[in-house]
Amino acid sequence: MRIQDLQLQSQLPRAYGVQAIAPHLRSAAVLLPLVPQADEDHILFTVRTQTLRKHKGQIAFPGGKQDPEDESLADTALRETHEEIGIAPQDIDILGALPPFPTHTGFFIYPYVGRIPWPTALHPEPAEIDEVFQVPISHLLQPDVYRLEQRTVAQEDYPVHFYQYQHYTIWGITAHILHDFLARVLALPQDEV
Repeated sequence: MRIQDLQLQSQLPRAYGVQAIAPHLRSAAVLLPLVPQADEDHILFTVRTQTLRKHKGQIAFPGGKQDPEDESLADTALRETHEEIGIAPQDIDILGALPPFPTHTGFFIYPYVGRIPWPTALHPEPAEIDEVFQVPISHLLQPDVYRLEQRTVAQEDYPVHFYQYQHYTIWGITAHILHDFLARVLALPQDEV
């Protein structure tokens, strides 16, 4: 499957941010990287190292918290992608933004979708990233690779999305963002993806 025309928000208004929605949450941004392959678009994921303080070993999109010098949250996603896997910001074509997601770890995450050139040399930061891998979008649409579970956090039930690819389990906020992206790209109701 090729992603041709995304019906995403091109940029979130400045007023639509942490201050207006949840002032106690910190701003962060991630990039959902689309990789054009010969047969179809793939999505690129990272595997965090076991030495990190938080979310060690988890599968994630490149990203992190907003720094004061970042002019926008899109700049945060681009900077973090460069720091984590070595793709220069000017080489990434931002296609749009997804709605932000609050996390239990105190962040409001703003996801951006961007196309990265391929082939391109990746340079994972060894202190943060153990591995980088790609998943074809068609694989993520197969019904046997997805499941939804309910988890209780701080005495509240939350849906948790899971996607399986080979030996990788994509879950948590990364799977939540992925699920939202797939539903929007395919123009499906959220519960059909």
